[in-house]
Amino acid sequence: MVAVSDAIERARTLLELRRPADAERELRGLLAQNPQHSAAHSFLALALLEQGNPADAVTEAYEAVRLAPDHWFPHYVAGHVHYRERRPDLAMAAVQAALAISPEHVPTWTLLSRTHMLTGHWREMADAARRGLAIDPEAAEPASLLALALVALGEAEPAKAAAAQAVRLDPDSATAHLVYGRAALAFGDPREAADAFREVLRLDPGFDQARELLVAALKRRNPLYRWLARFQSRFRGGWWLVFLLPAVPPVIIVFVLIALLHWAAWIAESWTTLRLARAKATRLLFEGAESRVALLCCCLPALGAALLALGITLGQDALGTGGVAVMALVTPVQEAAHTSAARARAILYGWTGLLGLAIVASVALGSVGPALLSVYAALATIWVAAGVRRVFRKEQAPL
Repeated sequence: MVAVSDAIERARTLLELRRPADAERELRGLLAQNPQHSAAHSFLALALLEQGNPADAVTEAYEAVRLAPDHWFPHYVAGHVHYRERRPDLAMAAVQAALAISPEHVPTWTLLSRTHMLTGHWREMADAARRGLAIDPEAAEPASLLALALVALGEAEPAKAAAAQAVRLDPDSATAHLVYGRAALAFGDPREAADAFREVLRLDPGFDQARELLVAALKRRNPLYRWLARFQSRFRGGWWLVFLLPAVPPVIIVFVLIALLHWAAWIAESWTTLRLARAKATRLLFEGAESRVALLCCCLPALGAALLALGITLGQDALGTGGVAVMALVTPVQEAAHTSAARARAILYGWTGLLGLAIVASVALGSVGPALLSVYAALATIWVAAGVRRVFRKEQAPL
Protein backbone atom coordinates (compact mmCIF):
# COMPACT_ATOMS: atom_id res chain seq x y z
CA MET A 1 0.00 0.00 0.00
CA VAL A 2 2.86 2.37 0.83
CA ALA A 3 4.47 1.68 -2.55
CA VAL A 4 1.17 2.38 -4.32
CA SER A 5 0.71 5.66 -2.45
CA ASP A 6 4.27 6.68 -3.20
CA ALA A 7 3.79 5.98 -6.91
CA ILE A 8 0.62 8.08 -7.00
CA GLU A 9 2.35 10.92 -5.18
CA ARG A 10 5.33 10.80 -7.56
CA ALA A 11 2.97 10.91 -10.55
CA ARG A 12 1.09 13.87 -9.06
CA THR A 13 4.36 15.71 -8.50
CA LEU A 14 5.54 15.00 -12.05
CA LEU A 15 2.28 16.39 -13.42
CA GLU A 16 2.72 19.54 -11.33
CA LEU A 17 6.24 19.87 -12.74
CA ARG A 18 4.80 19.57 -16.27
CA ARG A 19 6.47 16.25 -16.95
CA PRO A 20 3.46 14.23 -18.15
CA ALA A 21 5.51 11.63 -20.05
CA ASP A 22 7.39 10.72 -16.86
CA ALA A 23 4.10 10.65 -14.95
CA GLU A 24 2.65 8.30 -17.57
CA ARG A 25 5.56 5.87 -17.18
CA GLU A 26 5.14 5.90 -13.41
CA LEU A 27 1.41 5.26 -13.64
CA ARG A 28 1.64 2.53 -16.26
CA GLY A 29 4.14 0.74 -14.06
CA LEU A 30 1.69 0.94 -11.18
CA LEU A 31 -1.23 -0.26 -13.31
CA ALA A 32 0.80 -3.21 -14.57
CA GLN A 33 0.84 -4.42 -10.95
CA ASN A 34 -2.59 -3.13 -9.94
CA PRO A 35 -4.87 -2.66 -13.00
CA GLN A 36 -7.92 -1.92 -10.83
CA HIS A 37 -6.45 1.21 -9.22
CA SER A 38 -8.95 3.99 -9.93
CA ALA A 39 -6.70 6.91 -8.94
CA ALA A 40 -3.93 5.63 -11.22
CA HIS A 41 -6.35 5.60 -14.16
CA SER A 42 -7.48 9.13 -13.26
CA PHE A 43 -3.97 10.55 -13.12
CA LEU A 44 -3.06 8.66 -16.28
CA ALA A 45 -5.96 10.39 -18.02
CA LEU A 46 -4.50 13.75 -16.99
CA ALA A 47 -1.02 12.75 -18.15
CA LEU A 48 -2.33 11.64 -21.54
CA LEU A 49 -4.36 14.84 -21.91
CA GLU A 50 -1.27 16.96 -21.29
CA GLN A 51 0.55 15.04 -24.02
CA GLY A 52 -2.17 15.75 -26.59
CA ASN A 53 -3.84 12.34 -26.51
CA PRO A 54 -7.47 13.15 -25.67
CA ALA A 55 -9.03 9.92 -26.96
CA ASP A 56 -6.98 7.72 -24.63
CA ALA A 57 -7.46 10.27 -21.84
CA VAL A 58 -11.24 9.89 -22.13
CA THR A 59 -10.88 6.09 -22.07
CA GLU A 60 -8.79 6.20 -18.90
CA ALA A 61 -11.15 8.67 -17.25
CA TYR A 62 -14.16 6.46 -17.95
CA GLU A 63 -12.29 3.42 -16.65
CA ALA A 64 -11.59 5.31 -13.42
CA VAL A 65 -15.28 6.17 -13.11
CA ARG A 66 -16.24 2.54 -13.73
CA LEU A 67 -13.89 1.33 -11.03
CA ALA A 68 -14.92 3.94 -8.43
CA PRO A 69 -18.34 5.37 -9.35
CA ASP A 70 -18.97 6.49 -5.75
CA HIS A 71 -15.82 8.60 -5.49
CA TRP A 72 -15.78 12.25 -6.59
CA PHE A 73 -12.28 12.38 -8.07
CA PRO A 74 -12.79 10.16 -11.17
CA HIS A 75 -15.89 12.18 -12.11
CA TYR A 76 -13.89 15.38 -11.61
CA VAL A 77 -11.10 14.12 -13.89
CA ALA A 78 -13.64 13.08 -16.54
CA GLY A 79 -15.13 16.56 -16.37
CA HIS A 80 -11.69 18.14 -16.70
CA VAL A 81 -10.87 16.03 -19.77
CA HIS A 82 -14.16 16.95 -21.44
CA TYR A 83 -13.69 20.62 -20.54
CA ARG A 84 -10.27 20.67 -22.15
CA GLU A 85 -11.75 19.06 -25.23
CA ARG A 86 -14.49 21.72 -25.33
CA ARG A 87 -17.37 19.33 -24.73
CA PRO A 88 -19.39 21.36 -22.24
CA ASP A 89 -22.39 19.03 -22.01
CA LEU A 90 -20.27 16.01 -21.09
CA ALA A 91 -18.10 18.10 -18.79
CA MET A 92 -21.16 19.48 -17.02
CA ALA A 93 -22.61 16.00 -16.43
CA ALA A 94 -19.33 14.74 -14.97
CA VAL A 95 -18.89 17.78 -12.72
CA GLN A 96 -22.45 17.55 -11.45
CA ALA A 97 -21.83 13.87 -10.63
CA ALA A 98 -18.71 14.83 -8.66
CA LEU A 99 -20.60 17.54 -6.75
CA ALA A 100 -23.46 15.18 -5.96
CA ILE A 101 -20.97 12.86 -4.25
CA SER A 102 -18.81 15.49 -2.55
CA PRO A 103 -19.82 19.17 -2.77
CA GLU A 104 -17.08 20.48 -0.46
CA HIS A 105 -14.14 20.41 -2.90
CA VAL A 106 -13.12 23.79 -4.30
CA PRO A 107 -11.53 22.40 -7.52
CA THR A 108 -14.89 20.92 -8.54
CA TRP A 109 -16.67 24.27 -8.17
CA THR A 110 -13.80 25.87 -10.07
CA LEU A 111 -14.23 23.39 -12.91
CA LEU A 112 -17.98 24.01 -12.91
CA SER A 113 -17.30 27.74 -13.22
CA ARG A 114 -14.92 27.13 -16.11
CA THR A 115 -17.47 24.92 -17.86
CA HIS A 116 -20.08 27.67 -17.64
CA MET A 117 -17.46 30.04 -19.08
CA LEU A 118 -17.12 27.71 -22.05
CA THR A 119 -20.84 28.10 -22.83
CA GLY A 120 -21.03 31.81 -22.02
CA HIS A 121 -23.33 31.38 -19.01
CA TRP A 122 -21.76 34.23 -17.07
CA ARG A 123 -24.22 34.41 -14.18
CA GLU A 124 -23.90 30.68 -13.52
CA MET A 125 -20.13 30.98 -13.85
CA ALA A 126 -20.09 33.67 -11.18
CA ASP A 127 -22.35 31.65 -8.87
CA ALA A 128 -20.11 28.58 -9.12
CA ALA A 129 -17.01 30.67 -8.40
CA ARG A 130 -18.73 32.18 -5.34
CA ARG A 131 -19.55 28.69 -4.08
CA GLY A 132 -15.87 27.80 -4.31
CA LEU A 133 -14.89 30.97 -2.44
CA ALA A 134 -17.47 30.25 0.24
CA ILE A 135 -15.68 26.95 0.93
CA ASP A 136 -12.19 28.48 0.82
CA PRO A 137 -12.03 32.30 0.87
CA GLU A 138 -8.27 32.08 0.28
CA ALA A 139 -8.56 30.28 -3.07
CA ALA A 140 -7.24 32.54 -5.82
CA GLU A 141 -8.57 30.67 -8.86
CA PRO A 142 -12.29 31.00 -8.00
CA ALA A 143 -11.66 34.70 -7.34
CA SER A 144 -10.12 35.05 -10.80
CA LEU A 145 -13.05 33.26 -12.43
CA LEU A 146 -15.52 35.40 -10.51
CA ALA A 147 -13.77 38.52 -11.81
CA LEU A 148 -13.92 37.23 -15.40
CA ALA A 149 -17.61 36.49 -15.11
CA LEU A 150 -18.32 39.94 -13.66
CA VAL A 151 -16.32 41.55 -16.48
CA ALA A 152 -18.51 39.73 -18.99
CA LEU A 153 -21.62 40.85 -17.09
CA GLY A 154 -20.42 44.47 -17.14
CA GLU A 155 -20.30 44.81 -13.35
CA ALA A 156 -17.27 47.08 -13.07
CA GLU A 157 -16.68 47.61 -9.36
CA PRO A 158 -17.36 44.00 -8.23
CA ALA A 159 -15.15 42.74 -11.08
CA LYS A 160 -12.26 45.00 -10.06
CA ALA A 161 -12.66 43.98 -6.43
CA ALA A 162 -12.64 40.27 -7.28
CA ALA A 163 -9.60 40.69 -9.55
CA ALA A 164 -7.74 42.60 -6.85
CA GLN A 165 -8.63 39.85 -4.38
CA ALA A 166 -7.20 37.21 -6.73
CA VAL A 167 -3.90 39.11 -6.99
CA ARG A 168 -3.77 39.59 -3.21
CA LEU A 169 -4.37 35.89 -2.60
CA ASP A 170 -1.72 34.75 -5.08
CA PRO A 171 0.62 37.58 -6.17
CA ASP A 172 2.80 35.09 -8.07
CA SER A 173 -0.09 33.82 -10.21
CA ALA A 174 0.13 34.89 -13.84
CA THR A 175 -3.58 34.10 -14.22
CA ALA A 176 -4.55 36.42 -11.36
CA HIS A 177 -2.63 39.34 -12.91
CA LEU A 178 -4.11 38.53 -16.31
CA VAL A 179 -7.63 38.76 -14.91
CA TYR A 180 -6.77 42.00 -13.12
CA GLY A 181 -5.52 43.44 -16.39
CA ARG A 182 -8.64 42.30 -18.25
CA ALA A 183 -10.87 44.00 -15.70
CA ALA A 184 -8.86 47.22 -15.95
CA LEU A 185 -8.92 47.08 -19.76
CA ALA A 186 -12.66 46.37 -19.91
CA PHE A 187 -13.54 49.28 -17.66
CA GLY A 188 -11.40 52.05 -19.10
CA ASP A 189 -7.95 51.93 -17.51
CA PRO A 190 -5.56 50.80 -20.27
CA ARG A 191 -2.44 52.03 -18.47
CA GLU A 192 -3.10 49.92 -15.39
CA ALA A 193 -4.06 47.02 -17.66
CA ALA A 194 -0.75 47.30 -19.52
CA ASP A 195 1.15 47.17 -16.22
CA ALA A 196 -0.77 44.03 -15.22
CA PHE A 197 -0.07 42.29 -18.53
CA ARG A 198 3.64 43.16 -18.26
CA GLU A 199 3.64 41.47 -14.86
CA VAL A 200 2.02 38.39 -16.42
CA LEU A 201 4.79 38.21 -19.01
CA ARG A 202 7.42 38.64 -16.31
CA LEU A 203 5.96 35.68 -14.42
CA ASP A 204 5.28 33.60 -17.53
CA PRO A 205 7.10 34.87 -20.66
CA GLY A 206 5.33 32.29 -22.84
CA PHE A 207 1.81 33.51 -22.01
CA ASP A 208 0.66 34.47 -25.52
CA GLN A 209 -2.73 35.77 -24.43
CA ALA A 210 -1.01 38.29 -22.14
CA ARG A 211 1.12 39.51 -25.04
CA GLU A 212 -1.98 40.04 -27.19
CA LEU A 213 -3.79 41.84 -24.39
CA LEU A 214 -0.76 44.02 -23.67
CA VAL A 215 -0.80 45.09 -27.31
CA ALA A 216 -4.52 45.88 -27.01
CA ALA A 217 -3.91 47.91 -23.85
CA LEU A 218 -1.10 49.90 -25.47
CA LYS A 219 -3.33 50.67 -28.44
CA ARG A 220 -6.21 51.82 -26.26
CA ARG A 221 -4.06 54.44 -24.60
CA ASN A 222 -4.87 56.51 -27.69
CA PRO A 223 -8.28 58.20 -27.02
CA LEU A 224 -9.37 58.24 -30.69
CA TYR A 225 -8.44 54.59 -31.14
CA ARG A 226 -10.24 53.76 -27.89
CA TRP A 227 -13.44 55.44 -29.05
CA LEU A 228 -13.37 53.78 -32.46
CA ALA A 229 -12.60 50.37 -30.95
CA ARG A 230 -15.46 50.74 -28.48
CA PHE A 231 -17.82 51.62 -31.32
CA GLN A 232 -16.52 48.76 -33.43
CA SER A 233 -16.98 46.14 -30.72
CA ARG A 234 -20.43 47.28 -29.61
CA PHE A 235 -22.25 48.36 -32.73
CA ARG A 236 -22.53 46.67 -36.10
CA GLY A 237 -26.18 47.39 -36.69
CA GLY A 238 -28.90 44.84 -36.26
CA TRP A 239 -29.54 42.52 -39.19
CA TRP A 240 -33.25 43.18 -38.65
CA LEU A 241 -32.74 46.69 -40.06
CA VAL A 242 -32.71 45.07 -43.51
CA PHE A 243 -36.47 44.46 -43.20
CA LEU A 244 -37.02 48.18 -42.72
CA LEU A 245 -35.45 49.09 -46.06
CA PRO A 246 -38.62 48.67 -48.18
CA ALA A 247 -40.65 50.79 -45.76
CA VAL A 248 -37.92 53.25 -44.72
CA PRO A 249 -35.28 53.47 -47.48
CA PRO A 250 -33.22 56.10 -45.59
CA VAL A 251 -32.24 53.30 -43.17
CA ILE A 252 -29.52 52.49 -45.72
CA ILE A 253 -27.74 55.59 -44.40
CA VAL A 254 -27.39 53.83 -41.04
CA PHE A 255 -25.67 50.88 -42.72
CA VAL A 256 -23.35 53.20 -44.65
CA LEU A 257 -22.34 55.14 -41.52
CA ILE A 258 -21.71 51.95 -39.58
CA ALA A 259 -19.57 50.52 -42.38
CA LEU A 260 -17.57 53.72 -42.78
CA LEU A 261 -16.92 54.03 -39.05
CA HIS A 262 -15.74 50.42 -38.95
CA TRP A 263 -13.45 51.17 -41.89
CA ALA A 264 -12.06 54.15 -40.01
CA ALA A 265 -11.55 51.97 -36.94
CA TRP A 266 -9.56 49.45 -38.99
CA ILE A 267 -7.42 52.26 -40.37
CA ALA A 268 -6.73 53.38 -36.80
CA GLU A 269 -5.95 49.78 -35.87
CA SER A 270 -3.48 49.48 -38.74
CA TRP A 271 -1.69 52.75 -38.02
CA THR A 272 -1.46 52.10 -34.28
CA THR A 273 -0.19 48.54 -34.79
CA LEU A 274 2.42 49.67 -37.31
CA ARG A 275 3.62 52.47 -35.02
CA LEU A 276 4.01 50.11 -32.05
CA ALA A 277 5.61 47.41 -34.22
CA ARG A 278 8.27 49.89 -35.37
CA ALA A 279 8.96 51.36 -31.89
CA LYS A 280 12.06 49.98 -30.19
CA ALA A 281 10.33 49.46 -26.83
CA THR A 282 7.39 47.46 -28.18
CA ARG A 283 8.50 45.83 -31.45
CA LEU A 284 9.16 42.46 -29.76
CA LEU A 285 5.47 42.21 -28.83
CA PHE A 286 4.46 41.81 -32.46
CA GLU A 287 4.72 38.84 -34.76
CA GLY A 288 5.79 39.38 -38.33
CA ALA A 289 2.32 38.68 -39.73
CA GLU A 290 0.73 41.39 -37.58
CA SER A 291 3.11 44.09 -38.74
CA ARG A 292 2.81 42.97 -42.38
CA VAL A 293 -0.98 43.15 -42.26
CA ALA A 294 -0.78 46.58 -40.62
CA LEU A 295 1.66 47.80 -43.27
CA LEU A 296 -0.56 46.48 -46.07
CA CYS A 297 -3.62 48.18 -44.59
CA CYS A 298 -1.73 51.46 -44.30
CA CYS A 299 -0.63 51.19 -47.94
CA LEU A 300 -4.06 50.31 -49.35
CA PRO A 301 -5.63 53.76 -48.65
CA ALA A 302 -2.59 55.50 -50.14
CA LEU A 303 -2.66 53.28 -53.24
CA GLY A 304 -6.41 53.69 -53.57
CA ALA A 305 -6.19 57.47 -53.24
CA ALA A 306 -3.49 57.55 -55.94
CA LEU A 307 -5.68 55.49 -58.29
CA LEU A 308 -8.66 57.72 -57.53
CA ALA A 309 -6.66 60.86 -58.31
CA LEU A 310 -5.29 59.27 -61.50
CA GLY A 311 -8.78 58.24 -62.58
CA ILE A 312 -10.09 61.76 -62.08
CA THR A 313 -7.13 63.25 -63.94
CA LEU A 314 -7.51 60.87 -66.89
CA GLY A 315 -11.29 60.98 -66.85
CA GLN A 316 -11.52 57.19 -66.31
CA ASP A 317 -14.41 56.52 -64.02
CA ALA A 318 -13.63 52.81 -63.67
CA LEU A 319 -10.07 53.53 -62.52
CA GLY A 320 -11.24 56.10 -59.97
CA THR A 321 -13.95 53.80 -58.63
CA GLY A 322 -11.41 50.97 -58.47
CA GLY A 323 -9.23 53.23 -56.34
CA VAL A 324 -12.08 53.69 -53.86
CA ALA A 325 -12.56 49.92 -53.84
CA VAL A 326 -8.87 49.41 -53.08
CA MET A 327 -9.20 51.73 -50.09
CA ALA A 328 -12.24 49.77 -48.92
CA LEU A 329 -10.22 46.50 -48.96
CA VAL A 330 -8.83 47.48 -45.55
CA THR A 331 -12.03 46.16 -43.94
CA PRO A 332 -11.96 42.60 -45.37
CA VAL A 333 -8.19 42.24 -44.82
CA GLN A 334 -8.46 43.24 -41.16
CA GLU A 335 -11.63 41.23 -40.54
CA ALA A 336 -9.82 38.15 -41.85
CA ALA A 337 -6.65 38.84 -39.87
CA HIS A 338 -8.64 39.29 -36.64
CA THR A 339 -10.54 36.01 -36.96
CA SER A 340 -9.13 33.26 -34.74
CA ALA A 341 -10.87 30.16 -36.19
CA ALA A 342 -8.63 28.83 -38.98
CA ARG A 343 -11.39 27.84 -41.40
CA ALA A 344 -13.28 31.09 -40.89
CA ARG A 345 -10.08 33.05 -41.47
CA ALA A 346 -9.40 31.11 -44.68
CA ILE A 347 -12.91 31.84 -45.97
CA LEU A 348 -12.55 35.56 -45.25
CA TYR A 349 -9.15 35.72 -46.93
CA GLY A 350 -10.71 33.95 -49.91
CA TRP A 351 -13.50 36.54 -49.95
CA THR A 352 -10.88 39.30 -49.87
CA GLY A 353 -9.05 37.71 -52.78
CA LEU A 354 -12.24 37.55 -54.83
CA LEU A 355 -12.88 41.23 -54.17
CA GLY A 356 -9.35 42.05 -55.30
CA LEU A 357 -9.82 40.09 -58.52
CA ALA A 358 -13.15 41.83 -59.17
CA ILE A 359 -11.47 45.24 -58.76
CA VAL A 360 -8.66 44.35 -61.16
CA ALA A 361 -11.12 42.97 -63.71
CA SER A 362 -13.41 46.01 -63.52
CA VAL A 363 -10.48 48.41 -64.04
CA ALA A 364 -9.08 46.31 -66.90
CA LEU A 365 -12.50 46.18 -68.62
CA GLY A 366 -13.28 49.83 -67.88
CA SER A 367 -16.52 48.87 -66.13
CA VAL A 368 -17.69 51.03 -63.24
CA GLY A 369 -20.45 48.67 -62.05
CA PRO A 370 -18.32 45.81 -60.72
CA ALA A 371 -15.89 48.26 -59.07
CA LEU A 372 -18.76 50.03 -57.30
CA LEU A 373 -20.19 46.71 -56.15
CA SER A 374 -16.74 45.81 -54.83
CA VAL A 375 -16.75 48.97 -52.73
CA TYR A 376 -20.09 48.06 -51.19
CA ALA A 377 -19.09 44.41 -50.69
CA ALA A 378 -15.76 45.31 -49.06
CA LEU A 379 -17.34 47.73 -46.60
CA ALA A 380 -20.13 45.23 -45.87
CA THR A 381 -17.58 42.58 -44.91
CA ILE A 382 -18.20 43.43 -41.25
CA TRP A 383 -21.54 41.59 -41.55
CA VAL A 384 -20.12 38.84 -43.76
CA ALA A 385 -17.36 38.22 -41.19
CA ALA A 386 -19.85 38.19 -38.31
CA GLY A 387 -21.85 35.48 -40.06
CA VAL A 388 -18.77 33.39 -40.87
CA ARG A 389 -17.51 33.62 -37.28
CA ARG A 390 -20.89 32.55 -35.97
CA VAL A 391 -20.79 29.41 -38.13
CA PHE A 392 -17.31 28.52 -36.84
CA ARG A 393 -17.59 29.88 -33.31
CA LYS A 394 -17.04 26.41 -31.77
CA GLU A 395 -13.46 26.67 -33.04
CA GLN A 396 -12.85 29.90 -31.15
CA ALA A 397 -10.55 29.70 -28.14
CA PRO A 398 -12.20 30.01 -24.73
CA LEU A 399 -11.80 33.19 -22.75
